[in-house]
Amino acid sequence: MATEKKKPESFAKRAALREIELLAQKKWQEDKVFEEDAPAADSPDSNQEKYFVTFPYPYMNGRLHLGHTFCISKAEFAVGYQRLKGKRCLFPFGFHCTGMPIPACAKKLEREMAKFGYPPQFPVDEEEPTPVKDTSAAEKKIADPTKFTKKPKSKVMAKTGGIKYQWQIMLSLGLKDEEIKEFANPQHWLKYFPPRAQEDLKGMGAKVDWRRSFITTDINKYYDSFVRWQFLRLRERGRLDFGDRYSIYSPEDGQPCMDHDRASGEGVAGQEYTMIKMAVQKPYTQKLAFAGDKSVFLVAATLRAETMYGQTNCWLHPDIKYIAFETCTGDIFVSTRRAARNMAYQKLTAEFGKVTELAVLSGQDLLGLPLSAPRCPFPTVYTLPMMTIKEDKGTGVVTSVPSDSPDDFAALRDLKKKEALRKKYGITDEMVAFEPVPIINIPDFGDLSAVKACDMFKVNSQNDKDKLQEAKEKIYLKGFYEGVMLVGECKGQKVQDAKKILQKSMIDENQAMIYYEPEKRVVSRSGDDCVVAKTDQWVLQYGDEEWKKQAKQVLDQAETYSDETRHNFIKTLDWLHDHACARIYGLGTNLPWDEKWLIESLSDSTIYMAYYTVVHFLQSVVDGSQPGIGNIEPAQMTPEVWDFIFFKDRPIPSGNTIPEDLLQKMRNEFQFWYPLDLRVSGKDLVPNHLTYLMYNHVAMWPEEKNRWPQAIRANGHLMLNSEKMSKSTGNFLTLSQAVQQFSADGMRFALADAGDGVEDANFVDETANSGILRLHTQLEWTKEVLANLDNMRTGPKDLFMDQVFETSINSCIQLADESFGKMLFRDALKFGFFELQSARDQYRDMAASGQDGMHRELVLRFVEVQCLLLAPFCPHICEHIWGLLGKSSSIMQARWPTTGAVDSLKLAESQYLQDARHDFHTRIEGVISARAKKGKAAAASQPGMKYCINATIYVSKEYLPWQQGVLTTMKTVYEEGNGVFPDNKAMLGKFSRIADIKKYMKKVMPFVQYMKEQTTKHGVSALNLSTAFDEVPLLEQNISYLKRTLE
Repeated sequence: MATEKKKPESFAKRAALREIELLAQKKWQEDKVFEEDAPAADSPDSNQEKYFVTFPYPYMNGRLHLGHTFCISKAEFAVGYQRLKGKRCLFPFGFHCTGMPIPACAKKLEREMAKFGYPPQFPVDEEEPTPVKDTSAAEKKIADPTKFTKKPKSKVMAKTGGIKYQWQIMLSLGLKDEEIKEFANPQHWLKYFPPRAQEDLKGMGAKVDWRRSFITTDINKYYDSFVRWQFLRLRERGRLDFGDRYSIYSPEDGQPCMDHDRASGEGVAGQEYTMIKMAVQKPYTQKLAFAGDKSVFLVAATLRAETMYGQTNCWLHPDIKYIAFETCTGDIFVSTRRAARNMAYQKLTAEFGKVTELAVLSGQDLLGLPLSAPRCPFPTVYTLPMMTIKEDKGTGVVTSVPSDSPDDFAALRDLKKKEALRKKYGITDEMVAFEPVPIINIPDFGDLSAVKACDMFKVNSQNDKDKLQEAKEKIYLKGFYEGVMLVGECKGQKVQDAKKILQKSMIDENQAMIYYEPEKRVVSRSGDDCVVAKTDQWVLQYGDEEWKKQAKQVLDQAETYSDETRHNFIKTLDWLHDHACARIYGLGTNLPWDEKWLIESLSDSTIYMAYYTVVHFLQSVVDGSQPGIGNIEPAQMTPEVWDFIFFKDRPIPSGNTIPEDLLQKMRNEFQFWYPLDLRVSGKDLVPNHLTYLMYNHVAMWPEEKNRWPQAIRANGHLMLNSEKMSKSTGNFLTLSQAVQQFSADGMRFALADAGDGVEDANFVDETANSGILRLHTQLEWTKEVLANLDNMRTGPKDLFMDQVFETSINSCIQLADESFGKMLFRDALKFGFFELQSARDQYRDMAASGQDGMHRELVLRFVEVQCLLLAPFCPHICEHIWGLLGKSSSIMQARWPTTGAVDSLKLAESQYLQDARHDFHTRIEGVISARAKKGKAAAASQPGMKYCINATIYVSKEYLPWQQGVLTTMKTVYEEGNGVFPDNKAMLGKFSRIADIKKYMKKVMPFVQYMKEQTTKHGVSALNLSTAFDEVPLLEQNISYLKRTLE
């Protein structure tokens, strides 16, 4: 007869938790636990504290992954805690579809079907990766099918999961060919991914009011109306402008490419250079004969226009390919092809975006050319070879100023010294017969700073890269802030004041021009390398000084939970300038006054938190295709109606067709829930979205500070098992996979333990699996003690172990409360679970060592408190245990546990007892280990040798005099150091000068080290000269406990 296979134990425990989770989620959904409405303005509940938290709506181009989940968990834990504190909490959740990622991928699928048929038959070669067929494994690799980057073909790409075609990306998501073809329509993405994201979030037990969910773009007519209203008001208030602007631009898409439109290069901005026009002197060489009588310029991009007075030559890389191309003025420029491409999009060629190449030249073809360089003290300088020039930075042409550039000085010196090198490239002695020219005086470095710095750092040649880097770092910053011009029209002025003046002067005299390129490589979602373009565009004027000042006021009053986050905001506000806010292609909302433009994804997402407050009145499904509880049509939501809802003292507009009482309810919802109490996000959104949020809130509510965001919490990225999450390596989990693998509560447990700072956090599988075991153990223990309540002790709780347990519970409540309030969730888990469990274990062990047993009331108190402190992290298991306790309502309606006074003396006694137990155990292990070394023969003749049968405890009433001196000194230096000890060398010096301690120096440092460890564990009280209690009666009272734990 076949026997039924038993599930592995760990899987059985996980399955038990999953069953509990599904039941809890069903209960919450049926009871509409998370659906929260604002109380009526005149009701007693209108004074109830509220808590409104949001997470940046995720982009709907794939499934939510564990990185999303980690960030969402911070909002989740905060809401769980604030509910327990009695606040009315709202956590809504929308989905972002605006922008280029979806249309770009839809277009790729369309092209692939047109080129390769349906289903596509892609060309096969050894470098093409085989599509992954295992859905679960593939989903680990790619959860965002629009982040598609062109990469060089290689076998490595195939081995690491790189996929060449968009169709293959979709296959790797587990989709079938007949499903994938639907994604060639951008609208299909909007229907497919949002409901799956909702289900995934419900599966983790998210406390979301799903009535308040929506998608963006003009598909949703209600949200479309809201965004149009916002931009009308921004324009009225002078926050938008139209005209030529430089911005990162996708030639493939034919429009600016902002952060969320990029496959790579998010956060990269355009770098401004001064492009110096170095004229090639006639007669031209044969290689330049094609130019005829036209002027030819080698154009060099520099960040230091003020140093042009010290030019001695021009550098080119002999092996780089340069092109000569015609500009819009008829002149001929020479640069790299990459730089020419950028210039073409900056209106420097006759046709926007088009480069007319006249010749392709190697750097070696151009060496030795005589040049006329602007502001140069020499009538002629020459092109010379430099091997460190990079083709992907600047124009490939570099001006040389050896007086102030260590690189230039070292390279010029090499050429002068090395005749063979000059001969190799046809450089004559005349071409290098130049000395550095003093142009700037820098304190400590004089007027030839590069020469001095190279001597200081012992730079011998241009190949000493590390030394040259040190030299540059030393003089460039100091030169900018402290350097003084020695020559030219700005003679006597500081470099930082002269820089812009000299740049403008050179541009005005047609000696230079402005040139931009991306700081680093940027790839659009369409897969092309972006440039910096100068185009007509609508911009939000984030560089406006008045608006910037107001945004800083928002930051000043906001809680950021981290000095680093605040510093990053300040840095962003300092450099932020105009932001291109509209596109001509993609998904989104049209500008109301210029319909050919679409508002881009970072600009339609700045105040939508206000939309959350009324969305359930307007729509009942995410795409707005069905009206909400207000039965309002999109056309009824005029700009004046939005004004009435969101702006104080605005009258009900004339011509309004919405019932007045309904409008008042909508206004009441906004006024109750706003401002936003917490915005949770990744730190990567600080330089864009989170800062734009501040700008737009102050623009829309300039006089109402009580509508500005109250707190913004930014966290680091999430690593998985101490490695970067990566789709290509398979070290990746989607939210749904994590729930299936670890259970919702097991996953949440590990997320709480992953980390809280802006540094990267770490999700550890072992922690999640351990969480499953701990939670299941807690459940089984609870069942066991609840079944055994009748056998437990009742009456007074006056035993030492009762008092310790009760005050330990109170202490854990207080410490967890403080940690939750600071959003330090790992600490909250530590105090609210690990230390509380440890207190329970100690109580259980002490009870088992005597005849009294555990006290019924304290056991019930522990179970209830444990439920409440753990509920924000692991709500499902806590909901289940709450029911086992006989509670009629959901734990979601429960309140934070009350706490009595914490008896610090009892905690100190308890800690002393635990330290003593640990010390005794260590000593016994040492004795046993020593006896074992005597050998088996001795052990056989003395059977008791393997064990410790008797032990004597010695208790000293006070420290020895020299120890008292050490402790007194340690306490003094610890307090002087604000809770930090000086290093051991400094402390040893102090002790060596104290006569009563000096003769015990061999014993001092081991004692110091031990007391430092005790201070780390117990605080400064460890340095007290005596304990606050009598140790002897404490040990005598608990001798049976100590014996039992040492058996």
